[in-house]
Amino acid sequence: SMIVSVTVTPVLAYYLLPGMKQLHAGDSPLVTRLKRWDAKLLHWSFGRSRALLAGAAAVVALTAASIPLFPRSFLPPFNEGTLTVNVLLNPGTSLAESNRIGTLAEQIVAGVPEVTKVGRRTGRAELDEHAEGVHYTEMDVDLKPSERSREAIIGDIRARLAVLPAVSNVGQPISHRLDHLLSGVRAQIALKVYGDDLDTLRGLAADLRGRLAKIPGVTDLQIEKQVLIPQIKIRVDYEQAARYGVAPGALLTSLEQMIEGERITQIVEGNRRFDLLVRLPESGRGLRELPDLLIETPGGHVPLSRLAAIEDGDGPNQVSRENARRRIVISANTDGRDMSKVIADIRAELAARPLPEGYFTALEGQFQAQEQAARLIALLALVSLTMIFLVLYSRYRSMALTAIIMGNIPLALVGSVVALWISGQPLSVAALVGFITLTGIATRNGILKISHYINLCAFEGETFGDHMIVRGSLERLTPVLMTALVAAFALVPLLLSADAPGKEVLHPVAVVIFGGLVSSTLLDTLLTPVMFRLWGEKPLQRLLAMKEQESF
Repeated sequence: SMIVSVTVTPVLAYYLLPGMKQLHAGDSPLVTRLKRWDAKLLHWSFGRSRALLAGAAAVVALTAASIPLFPRSFLPPFNEGTLTVNVLLNPGTSLAESNRIGTLAEQIVAGVPEVTKVGRRTGRAELDEHAEGVHYTEMDVDLKPSERSREAIIGDIRARLAVLPAVSNVGQPISHRLDHLLSGVRAQIALKVYGDDLDTLRGLAADLRGRLAKIPGVTDLQIEKQVLIPQIKIRVDYEQAARYGVAPGALLTSLEQMIEGERITQIVEGNRRFDLLVRLPESGRGLRELPDLLIETPGGHVPLSRLAAIEDGDGPNQVSRENARRRIVISANTDGRDMSKVIADIRAELAARPLPEGYFTALEGQFQAQEQAARLIALLALVSLTMIFLVLYSRYRSMALTAIIMGNIPLALVGSVVALWISGQPLSVAALVGFITLTGIATRNGILKISHYINLCAFEGETFGDHMIVRGSLERLTPVLMTALVAAFALVPLLLSADAPGKEVLHPVAVVIFGGLVSSTLLDTLLTPVMFRLWGEKPLQRLLAMKEQESF
């Protein structure tokens, strides 16, 4: 657009403008009325300059003070039109039982009035990126438009699923994937407990779950399914194995092949392919049969009981590690309460009762990404403002004129914050990006006016005073309103489609920019001439003197 403005636009103006309306033809009735109102407003404001600026400063300070009160989130709430419902049973649950509970969950969810379709997966294949046991059921639930809010529908589903002997988690597909990318858990909040002893970890997790359950706004609270399941343990007697000439590694490999099975070929039937596994029959892999299993040795076959101890016991269904430390995860969602307040309560609860030595926690999730993004955006905003300041100063060679132009930025902040409050949007990364985008747009109006004031004095014989400021403001009223309206009209479709799937991220950006355009345009019309009248005379004279010297 910048390249077009300095190349194509002048050429088009040269060929097209001569045949269009000329400046001496006068303004339209609407523009004439707007200029008359603006002239009256400017003459009225010149006698009340300091009071107006003090009032504007108070409004900006009040607006800035209200920003910490906003609810915060990483991204705006999504409206995907589909829900993802996870139902978890204890590991070790049979496929038949898990399928029965999953069928009941389907029927329960299908009874919600807004639900149109329910699809279910029980278990995930071992080679799947998100492999899960048969105790895990995931349902995709399609919704139809309803008068009830999404939070109310999700609350209804949670209440209905509470009758099942399982733990449920309700979210949305993209939101779940995003949560999984951020913390490795399909939930908004992940509290990870690190330590060495698995039993201690499970005990600490159970205690923390009970404490977190008392915090308002926490829902879908569950502990990662690390439980003890029945196991047959085979412990090799190294002395006996050496006595019979059996290598422990070879013995363990042989046992794994016989018990778990070994793929030896593949059977092809038409378009279908099956792996052929060779292993002991089911009747030969029990606790009573394994001691008599014959193992080949250099001296002949001997029963397994002579080489290893075989016992019945319990063991963890899984051992999770992160950063080389064992860990267990407590996951949770929020029921609509401000995420930042929920996280503050969780941190206060963790600080109230420290964990034993050698054990520690890490709180992760969307809020962590939001905090990191806010710090990064604050840094980028500072860089952006610095660059804007340097560009303006290189043009006007005056701190005062640069400050007057950049004064539009806090004026735009007023409208943006008010628009966020009215629309009920949280302070998300999308809104912060809108604030940064607005800084460049807000300075444009000041540049249009200040540059015209200077040109009137430099090329049209005007001198600094009320007449020049009023003339310059009226002559720039139409360009300022036109550029602001063009941008505002372009944002209207995004403003009116707040709940449309796919526009959740763009809507807050549009709200911030639209509100900022309204406030900066209206306040700039009044305050920029007032500020230039108070502090612009000396910089203007100095700039005109520099231009005269350069002309010589």
